[in-house]
Amino acid sequence: MATHDIWQKSSYSGGGEGNACVEIANRSAHIAIRDSKTPTRATLTFPPAAFTSFLEALKSPHSSPR
Repeated sequence: MATHDIWQKSSYSGGGEGNACVEIANRSAHIAIRDSKTPTRATLTFPPAAFTSFLEALKSPHSSPR
């Protein structure tokens, strides 16, 4: 039986149709990420702990462009 992911768009997806963002799906063993502009293409997947570390790194002031 196939299951369908429930994708959620980023709260920072912007105006218009909100398709300039990433989407995430919480799967049973990992978190999946895809580009909302090309949802049928490849996804990135992370174990939950690695995804949390990934998000924390994005929030870090050291990860900002200089």
